Amino acid sequence: MVNIVGPRDGFLRILERTLDADVHVRGNEITLNGTPEGVTQGAEVLTEMVTIVRTGQGLTEDAVERIVGMTGQVGELHPAEVLTQSILSTRGRTIRPKTLNQKRYVDAIDAHTVVFGIGPAGTGKTYLAMAKAVQALQAKEINRIILTRPAIEAGERLGFLPGTLNDKIDPYLRPLYDALHDMVDAESVPKLLTAGTIEVAPLAYMRGRSLNDAFIILDEAQNTSMEQMKMFLTRLGFNSKMVVTGDVTQVDLPGGTKSGLREVQSILDGVDDIAFCQLTNQDVVRHRLVGKIVAAYDRYDASQPTPHRRERQDRKDHA
Repeated sequence: MVNIVGPRDGFLRILERTLDADVHVRGNEITLNGTPEGVTQGAEVLTEMVTIVRTGQGLTEDAVERIVGMTGQVGELHPAEVLTQSILSTRGRTIRPKTLNQKRYVDAIDAHTVVFGIGPAGTGKTYLAMAKAVQALQAKEINRIILTRPAIEAGERLGFLPGTLNDKIDPYLRPLYDALHDMVDAESVPKLLTAGTIEVAPLAYMRGRSLNDAFIILDEAQNTSMEQMKMFLTRLGFNSKMVVTGDVTQVDLPGGTKSGLREVQSILDGVDDIAFCQLTNQDVVRHRLVGKIVAAYDRYDASQPTPHRRERQDRKDHA
């Protein structure tokens, strides 16, 4: 019961706040009073919580809120199935999907050769893809991991930055290094980079290559042109997987340049072994405020007259 009500009854307070039912705890019994729908949802939520506790995984306040949010909306899956799927364990921490769309995204990576993960900041697009890449490397399913992204947003004006070419490029690849250090022992990272087992490089370095036995991730793909996207996708070699991630609402390309990520879905729609996964502000797994910020911007954009939205996008495209 302590595992269900949470430390200082923290989980119980979440249930009281989010369920359309009153929750009463006495000894080892929990009683729900309320509307039939509220009581049914409450019973389902508690069942999922018990299932997760029985796996030995434990619960957090964030997990309880996600269980409430998923209950009744998951369809053929139960919240416990989503929240107990393990991708990678490192330094005592296990990386798992935290939402239904994240699980669908991870399952799509298992099932398809090329996967597009499209959604706002903080939805785990790149992080989960990298976890799957490290998992595949550890299982010897592939020989190397290649992480790439456009070197710079607006026009790749590297000459304005100080230092050597590597010094200029590194700031734009830093998020990939940060995620990598979360998943691989710190002392192993330099060895893997030196040996070429893991390669972190700007997109321009992919031209002319054929990438066999590799797990390739293209990050910030909304900032690729249509030509760059075609170039990247045609690097695919034998026994390789590709994951392309990006947020089509944050395109930083110069005005008049079409985003390769925006156009690719209509071009490749229906092609076998390619999957498109959409994530939303409901899938944000950073600080809870990030999801609220993304949702607030979405509401603001939706409330603006169409000409105003077009002007804002034009200004952004020309920035």
